[in-house]
Amino acid sequence: MPTRLGDGVHSTQTHGLNDPDLLARLVDVSVTLNSNLELGPLLEFLLGTAADLLECERASILLYNEKRGDLSFLSATSSDVHQLAEIPVPLDRSIAGAIFRSNQPLIINDAASDPRHFAQVGEKTGYQTRSLLGVPMRLRGETTGVLEAVNKRQGDFTDIDAQVLAVVASQSAVAIHNAQLVQDLRRAHDELSRVDRIKSNFMHLASHELRTPLAIIMSYAEFLRQDALRHDPQGTLSAHAVRVLEAAQRQRAIIDSMTNMNLLQLGAVDLQLTRMPLQKALRSAYEEVRELAAAKRQRVELTLPDEPVYVKADAARLALVFINVLDNAIQFTPTGGDIHINVQPQAGEALVVVRDTGAGIPPGELTNIFKDYYQVEDHMTRRHGGLGLGLAIARGIIHLHNGRIWAESEGPNQGATIQVVLPREE
Repeated sequence: MPTRLGDGVHSTQTHGLNDPDLLARLVDVSVTLNSNLELGPLLEFLLGTAADLLECERASILLYNEKRGDLSFLSATSSDVHQLAEIPVPLDRSIAGAIFRSNQPLIINDAASDPRHFAQVGEKTGYQTRSLLGVPMRLRGETTGVLEAVNKRQGDFTDIDAQVLAVVASQSAVAIHNAQLVQDLRRAHDELSRVDRIKSNFMHLASHELRTPLAIIMSYAEFLRQDALRHDPQGTLSAHAVRVLEAAQRQRAIIDSMTNMNLLQLGAVDLQLTRMPLQKALRSAYEEVRELAAAKRQRVELTLPDEPVYVKADAARLALVFINVLDNAIQFTPTGGDIHINVQPQAGEALVVVRDTGAGIPPGELTNIFKDYYQVEDHMTRRHGGLGLGLAIARGIIHLHNGRIWAESEGPNQGATIQVVLPREE
């Protein structure tokens, strides 16, 4: 009668890879290895399975260290795994190194008499290796490490043992690689989160610190403008004061955009939702940008339904959405161009369409224009100003209202259309 393992698999020496129970177990191993992306539990399962299948005392994984040019223990079925991790295993004076360099399995049933036996591991851990079976671990045709089984409990390691361990090693190399990639991604995500927190704190401090001196500049510029108008209405002092005031207003708009974007990223936007006609937000936005469009001699046509189209929204922030959308249209529409705004009530929804005759959008940029700080034009050669936050803020606020926003364009110089959909309040 063959010896049976604890979980019902026949001894590999008796039946080999043709044993259906063993094949089923190897399939289960494959499924488990490739469905687990947590490196710690993955290694524990892998080594425990290897030791179980081969009926040996221990199993261990050594990976190649490119910086040092040697092997180091990644994990082992022993309590001294941390001690093992501190022992570098040379490629030229160890059995594991011979397996790695030759890229071939190796069975040593009398390890103490083998000149390649690296005795330092036993000296430091107090564990003596009597027999050893090792197979290379490969990934994409490259040897990445060695999977070892140590001290067969009964008899010697055999070629069939080597075949079984080779199957486990080939599956393990891919699974470990995937788990390490996930670990790297998590570390990168944590680092990005830390950088985002630093950026958010900086934006908050910068906007706060800039507001006070900017308010003083705007107050004095307005005072100078009023004073100049009283004493010299046609003089240069009045014109200079107006320019200072306009520059300060642009600066304030930039700071407001930074603040709004920071609040959206932190999830700290507090909406004051009320039932309101959508027309109100559009008229408010239109009044805000009308003079800017007039300065470029652009025709802005606002077509609204006679009947109120009600939505549940934060009036100020919804107006900001359309201010940003219209400001974007004005900015990228040439002098003398046209901008059309209309509302189309639909079943349960309200559609707002803002169409311009401006620069248009390349097909590959239709979604990118809603990203934070994104500019279609190269920052060294662009002709239009701004931080690239207007549409990103609009998208964030619309999403908070359970709405949708997207862009359409037939390409450069073909104009663009921004469409916004909001749930209606019947």
